[in-house]
Amino acid sequence: MVQTVNKYVVSVFLVFLNLVLFSNLALADGVSSLLDFFNNTNTMRAQFSQVVNDKQGRKEQEVEGTMQLQRPNKFRWDYKKPYEQQIISDGKDVFLYDADLQQVTISELSKAIGSSPAAMLAGGGNVEKSFTLKNAVRKDGLSWVLALPKDKESGFDRVLLGFKAKKLRKMELYDSFNHVTLITFSDVERNPVLQDSTFLFTAPKGVDVVGE
Repeated sequence: MVQTVNKYVVSVFLVFLNLVLFSNLALADGVSSLLDFFNNTNTMRAQFSQVVNDKQGRKEQEVEGTMQLQRPNKFRWDYKKPYEQQIISDGKDVFLYDADLQQVTISELSKAIGSSPAAMLAGGGNVEKSFTLKNAVRKDGLSWVLALPKDKESGFDRVLLGFKAKKLRKMELYDSFNHVTLITFSDVERNPVLQDSTFLFTAPKGVDVVGE
């Protein structure tokens, strides 16, 4: 079960990498918010909570932790509850560390995200090459954008992102298996100063290291 969750977390995370890019201008629509954030956010740090529901709406997973990113190509997600896991990129390789399995999987960044939507956040680029963007309207005080993947093999049907006060606040990811992932961000910092050591990974002693 843990291994299955790991693969799903990575899939959700990689899609996130391609999308966490933009902020909210006063009176701006969701698409403008997304593009503005992409152009003006070099680093980001936040707390997050993530809930995964199945196609019947039943909760399958609930996790929380912290995330940090720095362009180009560096990011770090620390899952703290209910299990410990880290996903870290130093700009060259991606390290997936699972404390329960005592295992580290190492992948080249280009192979880990390739031409997927994840490559957008990690390395920069034009989000509209990978997604069709449309404004979405909800009565919750957020500016929403609907992102439809152009790659039919991405594993996700659509993604919605909600912005407020130039910060990403919520994400909804709808996958090809009718699962819905809801991510809420809090204590969001835009362009904080991050240390290079944040994105370095050293495998704990005694863990299995697997290279892809």
